[in-house]
Amino acid sequence: MARSKKIFVLDTNVILHDYKCIYNFEENDIVLPIVVLEELDRLKRGSDLINLHAREFTRELDSLSGDKLFEGGIPLGKKRGKLFIETGKPFSKTLLDSFPEATPDHRILAICDYLRNKFLPTHREVILVSKDINLRMKAKSIGIIAQDYKSDKVHDITFFSKNIECIENVEQKIITALYEHKEGIAFTDLPIKNSPTPNQYFVLRNGHSSVLARYNPFGHKVERIEKSKCYGIEPRNAEQTFSLDALLRPEIQLVALTGKAGTGKTLLALAAALHQENHYDQIYLARPVIPLANRDMGFLPGDVSEKIAPFMQPLYDNLAVIKHKFKPSSKEYTHIEELQKNEKLVITPLAYIRGRTLSNAFFIVDEAQNLTPHEVKTIITRAGEGTKMVFTGDIQQIDSPYLDSMSNGLSYLIDRMKGQEIFAHVNLVKGERSYLADLASTLL
Repeated sequence: MARSKKIFVLDTNVILHDYKCIYNFEENDIVLPIVVLEELDRLKRGSDLINLHAREFTRELDSLSGDKLFEGGIPLGKKRGKLFIETGKPFSKTLLDSFPEATPDHRILAICDYLRNKFLPTHREVILVSKDINLRMKAKSIGIIAQDYKSDKVHDITFFSKNIECIENVEQKIITALYEHKEGIAFTDLPIKNSPTPNQYFVLRNGHSSVLARYNPFGHKVERIEKSKCYGIEPRNAEQTFSLDALLRPEIQLVALTGKAGTGKTLLALAAALHQENHYDQIYLARPVIPLANRDMGFLPGDVSEKIAPFMQPLYDNLAVIKHKFKPSSKEYTHIEELQKNEKLVITPLAYIRGRTLSNAFFIVDEAQNLTPHEVKTIITRAGEGTKMVFTGDIQQIDSPYLDSMSNGLSYLIDRMKGQEIFAHVNLVKGERSYLADLASTLL
């Protein structure tokens, strides 16, 4: 007996999360409530990433448009279902008893309720797909099946909880060989069962003797890592040493640094960028603007620059830490100010560089856990020749209401890129701001 095709009703936030989502439901049919189009229309103007996604989806829908969207549906392609638009439906008594207000969410529930009753005789499942936990709970309370959008969710995030691999009881001759031979040694000489992943970092120990090492995927060797000092910033632990190593290697074009607040992710990335500024035309330090408590930025006083300034301040704070390593009269301090004045060092909201091809740039994306997987893909595909990209973030501190530790862009990036020769990921564990900051980050 052939499996009955399901009907998925999409919430607006799913489209804003991934404007190509309609192609990810296999042979099943998709229904867009008319209220979703209304919400997209209100969101299509603006410079934020959600505004871009609203416009892109509207264009995608326009390329498919026709009268059949309302009757019969538009086929989405081979081995895919059809796309329908469903106009508003009356609230059933069950719906009115629980949710009498005609909010957009409740109007979506009314359509789900209508479709469920319509297809009840054919046993076709009607499923609401939403990133909004509260809406999913409301749907379930009246018997409507609801689920999260899972197409780009990461299934395993254990790589965030693991420390750098520490191999104990390594033969002394191996540690000695790593110090004596700059080109490294064969990884088969190490007492490890599985082959290391490209750019994997290790701490090798034997009693009181130890060495920091990295697996070089190009030469298939394990090489010793030396501490590097960049623009007054010196690594304080093994993870920071490994981070700087990845940031300074030109063959590693994509770096992800994760860890809780105070582990030095952004500071290390900025210091490494300044250390190498002669190799790049520009240094960009950007972050997504996520207003706290989901309040629109319009409530803030001042012009656009003044509204954005509070969200960019942490980036300026990191730059100040580096500048204060030097006297104001020093050439290093003066040089940083010249880089800013000449716009070779640019601190900016992420939305302001959308659409640009970033050639020969050192590009740091801070707070990347607040990006969707599709946004991360969009950013990386802007990379031109000679560009190095660095994504930093803490997947336990997500400000977006529709993302979690398994669906955010940073987790997605690391999951998909691990094993690639031009990619490196370091998870920083130890906080270095202060004992108080580290304690609060761990316990509170």
